[in-house]
Amino acid sequence: MASDEGYLLDNQQAQAGIRFRALALLFDPSTFRHLADLGVAPGWRCWEVGAGGRGVPEWLAGRVGADGLVVATDIDTAWLGEPDGPLQVRRHDVGLEGAPADGLDLVHARLVLTHVPQREQALASMVSALRPGGWLLLEEADPGLQPLLCPDEHGPAERLANRLRRGFRTLMAGRDADLALGRTLPRLLRERGLADVAADAYFPISGPACTALEIATVEQIRERLVAGGVATAAEVEEHLDNLAAGRLPDLATSPLVSAWGRRRH
Repeated sequence: MASDEGYLLDNQQAQAGIRFRALALLFDPSTFRHLADLGVAPGWRCWEVGAGGRGVPEWLAGRVGADGLVVATDIDTAWLGEPDGPLQVRRHDVGLEGAPADGLDLVHARLVLTHVPQREQALASMVSALRPGGWLLLEEADPGLQPLLCPDEHGPAERLANRLRRGFRTLMAGRDADLALGRTLPRLLRERGLADVAADAYFPISGPACTALEIATVEQIRERLVAGGVATAAEVEEHLDNLAAGRLPDLATSPLVSAWGRRRH
């Protein structure tokens, strides 16, 4: 990820582990499907950018085997554990530092570029790390395509939830987060000369992981929501109570746009 200076969801907070697990439950199946479709196989050399937790790097390590390489990087590697077999772990800021390896078969980043102010440099670094024919897979949320936490806004609990979500997006935008990045990914890949570019989107709209993610996120930013005038402390508590009591069973995420392209020979 980019430096945590200005990053709204601090990975050093206790709730970060809950968020990582919820994001894995929500999005790993879609991510793994895309990676498998790209043909990740024994001997591949891969870079997992802004890995956060260990789930995707371990999946990749299992596919590439002993003859392959998976470099998992993040500015905070506390959640990545120790290197193991083909899996390497490195502290790295993709917006400020060059690629940690080259000649790669795959570079993958999920929910990373939105938070990197130096997006041009980060993208250039990722593309430069690929071998001819290597694949870049980028996955980013796009809240503008579906801005509501509760698409079925049928009562006061849902209206409060959606107001807090709008406030959260405002706080994110104030920290240089690009909240419309997902829809631009295919164009960005083509502009950087990649071939065979395609994209799709994945959109969970209900489930326990959506609730767990929302609780952990609000707990992380509750003070900023109040300080920013988004909601009162009592309203934040009411929202958390609604979540804990199961009064908001149908929470949605923003669509996760996945785009992929191949470096030309």
